[in-house]
Amino acid sequence: MEHKIAVIAGDGIGPEVLAEGVKVLNAVAEVDGGFSFDFTHFPWGCEYYLKEGRMMAEDGMEQLKKFDAIFLGAVGYPGVPDHISLWDLLLVIRKQFDQYINVRPVKLLKGAPTPLKDVTCEDIDMVFIRENSEGEYAGSGSWLYPGQSNEVVIQNGVFSRKGCERVIRYAFELARKEGKTLTSISKGNALNYSMVFWDQIFAEVGKDYPDVETHSYLVDAASMFMVKDPKRFQIVVTSNLFGDILTDLGAAISGGMGLAAGANLNPERTFPSMFEPIHGSAPDIAGQQKANPLATVWSVAQMLSFLGHVEWEQRLIDIIEELLVEKAVLTPDMGGVATTAQVGDEVVRKIREKY
Repeated sequence: MEHKIAVIAGDGIGPEVLAEGVKVLNAVAEVDGGFSFDFTHFPWGCEYYLKEGRMMAEDGMEQLKKFDAIFLGAVGYPGVPDHISLWDLLLVIRKQFDQYINVRPVKLLKGAPTPLKDVTCEDIDMVFIRENSEGEYAGSGSWLYPGQSNEVVIQNGVFSRKGCERVIRYAFELARKEGKTLTSISKGNALNYSMVFWDQIFAEVGKDYPDVETHSYLVDAASMFMVKDPKRFQIVVTSNLFGDILTDLGAAISGGMGLAAGANLNPERTFPSMFEPIHGSAPDIAGQQKANPLATVWSVAQMLSFLGHVEWEQRLIDIIEELLVEKAVLTPDMGGVATTAQVGDEVVRKIREKY
């Protein structure tokens, strides 16, 4: 079996970390023997924008349709406004390919640092299911009378019944499958239309899952509890904006952005899904081989699971954990002196040694 993977290394440290991800995928395929990868590399991103005036080729989406998955490095670089780099590549792919489920694990691995006192690995073990295609990132609004004294901007959030119900149902199914609790996070006391609607649909869908223990928190309270009492969260479902913010908080308490991975899923597989480390392009360390590739390895684990090689997800997470515990081959953000490539090589060595 051959999996066709579109590789968009992007900007900053993206090419460095994705090179290690490709290296790991090839090693897994070599050891497993039951599948292989065919990678096609696309030069899209901010450098492409500065040359061509667009973040991706005009027929880019048509080109990507034929792939089984998309592997994304990072988007964003000085000289290109953030709203252009985000809206003209990443969000285009998420929306047009209906990648409405964003899965972000927030798990404290053995050996990973945490700023929280007296917290164990068992205390931080959650999965965020973030609505990924509408909400506050739908791009709906108006900009009236620009530059005038009566200038007004209106930013709308878009919450459809279909959009809310499908992500909430996905989260309920996951909670049922794994025998875990499900927490919904909203802000219904202040956002009296969108979040009240979200809360209503969460309650409606919940009637179909009487076996799943549920909780609901306002986003401000949830932020506090993630720091003060993270063990109360297992499976979490929330809106696009709140999920974006809270998963960065989750990364901060579970080892840092160098261990933060994310999957953008089209569960029906009508379109390719996309997998990425979520640490951003970090232009200040680009080209220095200081970037931590372990988030990329974790996103590789997510990709392998989605492609049907479920056993490899936990195997790669175990290897990440081994590196963190041994502390011999880690990048500077984890207290080590290894380069990006050296960490990738060590992951590959362990794959070949163990499997």
